Amino acid sequence: MNQISFADAEQSGKRKKTRREVFLAEMELVVPWKALLKVIEPHYPVTGRGRRPYALEAMLRVHLMQNWFTLSDPAMEEALK
Repeated sequence: MNQISFADAEQSGKRKKTRREVFLAEMELVVPWKALLKVIEPHYPVTGRGRRPYALEAMLRVHLMQNWFTLSDPAMEEALK
């Protein structure tokens, strides 16, 4: 019976990053989120009558991904599932 080393044990718990995870990590580094949110926030609808709007940051991320990958609204909805 062979005993595995600490390095092997640690490596066995890690998995390879998916393309989605790599892309999202790059997106975090490249996009100036705080600056964009500050510009958009005054124009974004607030809670009032009717349905509550989705979180601004989530909608910005969805909008950018939809444009980068040329997805229609139904296609983006399907990608989010």
